Amino acid sequence: MLLQKAKICLFLTVGLFAGCTASTQTISNNSRTTNVTNTTTAITATNSVANNTAVVAGSKREPDVPYVPTHETIVDEMLKMAEVKGSDVLYDLGSGDGRIPITAAQRFGTRGVGIDINPVRVKEANENAQKAKVTDKVKFIEGDLFEQDFSEATVVTLYLLPQVNLQLKPKILAMKPGTRVVSHNYDMGDWKPEQTKTIVTPDGADHYIYFWRVPAKK
Repeated sequence: MLLQKAKICLFLTVGLFAGCTASTQTISNNSRTTNVTNTTTAITATNSVANNTAVVAGSKREPDVPYVPTHETIVDEMLKMAEVKGSDVLYDLGSGDGRIPITAAQRFGTRGVGIDINPVRVKEANENAQKAKVTDKVKFIEGDLFEQDFSEATVVTLYLLPQVNLQLKPKILAMKPGTRVVSHNYDMGDWKPEQTKTIVTPDGADHYIYFWRVPAKK
């Protein structure tokens, strides 16, 4: 009788242990399933955010030209060659930190507009205009040079790249006859400049300035 009771107790103990083990395993499996599900959801959400960010970042065209500031010596000579005066309307294409329109406004009272596709540069230029106290004369706008209207300009200044100059040439040639155009370092292909000047900056580098007037329409 005692032996039979002992067997029953042993059977119950083993069964209880097995039941606990099975229950623990089930909980562990459920926990693992939950963790995997949550991890998958998190990855999916992260990828979704990343993809959306990529779309937003890629929605605007990259700048055609890297930002390289024009030395003040070159700015002075460009304004001199174009014979800029207070009655002019100056458009700076690829205006960077805004130094050309700001200098013209300070020196001659010229009204100026700068166009740049980079919002960081536009913000910087507008801040520089505020510091120079010429916001009544100049403004800087974020825009694509190939889409913006700058036909009201009497003077156009550029420091771009050769291929960009060539792409803009038809638009510039369609402007009012007599519009003055000054480019730093790069020409306009077969459109011969009226003047060309070489300037050596304090660092010893050679810079080239080209000047044209938009011809009368044929």
